[in-house]
Amino acid sequence: MTPEERSRKEVAGTGAAAPRSLAESLRARDDAALAALLRARPDLITPVPTDLTQLATRAATRASVVRALERLDRFALQTAEALAVAADPAPYEELLGLIASDGGAAADPVAAEILPRALATLREQALVWGPDDRLRLVRTARELLAPSPGHPSPTGLGPTVAEATSGMSPGRIQKIVATAGLPSTHDAVSAVAALTALFSDRARMAALLATAPAESLEVLDRLVWGPPYGQVTADPAARLRWLLDRGLLLPTAPGTVVLPREAALHLRRGRAHRHTEPLPPALVTAAAHPPQTVDATAAGQAYTALATVEELLKDWDEGGPAVLRAGGLSLRDLKRTAVALDVPEPVAAFWIELAYAAGLLASDGEADERYAATPAYETWLELPPAERWTRLATAWLAATRTPGLIGGRDAKDRSLSVLGPGLDRSAAPEVRHRVLTLLAGLPEGAVPAPDSVLARLRWERPLRGDRATAEDPRGRLAEWTLSEAELLGVTGRGALSAHGRALLGEAAEHPPAAEPSGPGDKLPVHHRHHLPAPPEPRTEAERAAAAVRAAGLLAPLLPEPLDHVLLQADLTAVAPGPLQRPLAELLGVLADVESKGGATVYRFTPGSVRRALDAGSSASDLHAFLTAHSRTPVPQPLSYLIDDVARRHGHLRVGAASAYVRCDDESVLDEILADRRSAPLRLRRLAPTVVAAGVDPVALLEGLRGLGFAPAAESAEGDVLITRAHAHRTPHRTPPEPVPDGPPTPDATLLNAALRAVRAGDLASTAPRKPGPEPAADGDLPRTTSADTLATMQAAVLTGGTLWIGYVNAEGTASQRVIAPLRVEGGFVTAYDHTADEVRTYPLHRVTGVAELADDQP
Repeated sequence: MTPEERSRKEVAGTGAAAPRSLAESLRARDDAALAALLRARPDLITPVPTDLTQLATRAATRASVVRALERLDRFALQTAEALAVAADPAPYEELLGLIASDGGAAADPVAAEILPRALATLREQALVWGPDDRLRLVRTARELLAPSPGHPSPTGLGPTVAEATSGMSPGRIQKIVATAGLPSTHDAVSAVAALTALFSDRARMAALLATAPAESLEVLDRLVWGPPYGQVTADPAARLRWLLDRGLLLPTAPGTVVLPREAALHLRRGRAHRHTEPLPPALVTAAAHPPQTVDATAAGQAYTALATVEELLKDWDEGGPAVLRAGGLSLRDLKRTAVALDVPEPVAAFWIELAYAAGLLASDGEADERYAATPAYETWLELPPAERWTRLATAWLAATRTPGLIGGRDAKDRSLSVLGPGLDRSAAPEVRHRVLTLLAGLPEGAVPAPDSVLARLRWERPLRGDRATAEDPRGRLAEWTLSEAELLGVTGRGALSAHGRALLGEAAEHPPAAEPSGPGDKLPVHHRHHLPAPPEPRTEAERAAAAVRAAGLLAPLLPEPLDHVLLQADLTAVAPGPLQRPLAELLGVLADVESKGGATVYRFTPGSVRRALDAGSSASDLHAFLTAHSRTPVPQPLSYLIDDVARRHGHLRVGAASAYVRCDDESVLDEILADRRSAPLRLRRLAPTVVAAGVDPVALLEGLRGLGFAPAAESAEGDVLITRAHAHRTPHRTPPEPVPDGPPTPDATLLNAALRAVRAGDLASTAPRKPGPEPAADGDLPRTTSADTLATMQAAVLTGGTLWIGYVNAEGTASQRVIAPLRVEGGFVTAYDHTADEVRTYPLHRVTGVAELADDQP
């Protein structure tokens, strides 16, 4: 059932008597309409209200109304703004005139056609109530949107004649009435009413303005669309004096005048807004690519994303940068990481934040706190590439941390750093989903113009985009979404990929038309777009199924890892594609990465070969490894390099005394001692084959290598120490929890339980009761003696009656319940609880009192 159908049903359900309050209006709704309200405004269900009166009170609070207004699209908001300057209550015809009229005629047929749906949306969200002949905007919304002294409404209209003249002397009002050509009255109230009637009468108002000087009409033209306030001197000019004398400008403060609302509406030909926007701006297609090209480009970028995250965490494998005292990563460490990844700093910040959001990166929590990979990183590495990508993409979609803010300043003028506080924006997940859903609604391969996407988002949530700040927060989030989706491989060349579409789920694959029913069905197809209702929240199983579908579409597009490289005579190896993990890990130890891209170039150096030997490999192992994994013969220079480094590797032995060097070849030690560059090592010969040093073993190793030797460290037992990089891991860490944008949308189970509780509580508070010895006041718990309570309970068991009880639980919380007692024994009553819709047992000593419901009640 559409919102418009529910609205018509709600109005029809009121019967002949119109509801006198919002609570009565809600009481006339069926469960489907109440569920729609709670789904659209989830803050109303936290906690579950006791009855419909409390629900109506909560729906009219300022915080809740502001949240509801922020979630309206531009046309629904314009409809609410029009009602705020209309009469209270207002007939539908007056609202239609404020939205779409032009001097009494419907000048905007599209707005007139879509207005019923916008009004239905306001009714559904309990911002408007009452039948079409008595439409009422809730008071809080009217206070927020209607003009107040010194503050015009969003429509640009000022106060009414009655409001503007409330502090004016009766004599001044009578003088204005006389100058305007109206007969004098006996009191100020009737004079104001006469002036209001004049300004509201199109024919008489037109005749009055026909006598106005041209300069006076120019003043009105400047004020008519707002702001309606102007400044005047103590001796106003003739063009202003003419307007002041006839009440077309009314003083509101010394030196300030205002154009009254009735006069402005006449000049506007009855319209509340200069431009109404009943339809969302269309998305403009900037380019189009074949879907296969889009998917292939996105898949290539997805593989690059995996490689970048893996390279980042490998670079921090032995413990990454230190955590700042205030939290986060220093700018110097960000620059170093960007250089290591060969990307700009903002892009490096995005990859770091993405790894953090996916739970692959965290601080270790030690005294010297540093960032490092988490144990989840090891599990992630074992997954197939497509599944690893879906983990990253799913984390990105749900994350509220916003890397685009990095480098800016917070409200206290503190710099926002990577992994630091202050980066959460609760609207980020909604904006990401909405942007990608808009892309999913375009033909496959279509690339939208970014400006049209931003314009669409501003129409859908105008209050969230038109803050008093100089920037558009949702627009910035949308821009970052488009760039981040391209980096991550969700889009390719600006168009949504097939695996990105699958990741959004069925709602994005088949976006709801959300077309207006009734008269709106006559509109052309391109006129039937409207902001869709909030979707049902997806369960974990649905999200997992979407991830599986996305991985299945992405997997065939990812390149197969290679098991070979191409060795070249210039001591380089070319990997023509991604390498299998064991090969990539060993080659990363044996050679240094020289360049990355479609093909990765590795360079062999004495230092890289020594690193492989230090890791426990022998020269024969390295030769066998290269022979097995090279599609080209092993070049002779490379073989010579390995043999030369291996021949000298371990010839010298360094151990811990402070440190010592031992060598079976005395001439080598003689050479070291004779070299002046060895002086900082403070060497002293202890024996023909042993030399002691005054520095630690690590410094001694580095010093001897600087002299051109290839020493190896040894243990206390004389064995060669194998030095492998120690993979530092944090303790188990959970990914950061997104900061929600208000309460989450309730699922069906919670909605059903809440509706049962509200209906039962409303029954308890409104059902007529049989007269008792101590009738309770409305809203109070019933009070009866223990004997009366027991007797009434036992009688209800025999007659099958329904009782209204007051109950206080073990925590001291009081509530009202409607029960049908089934059994009373042992100090307990077992009854069917209409509030919980189940059989429950209550201790009788916690029942404060009991009252019988009238016979016609359930």
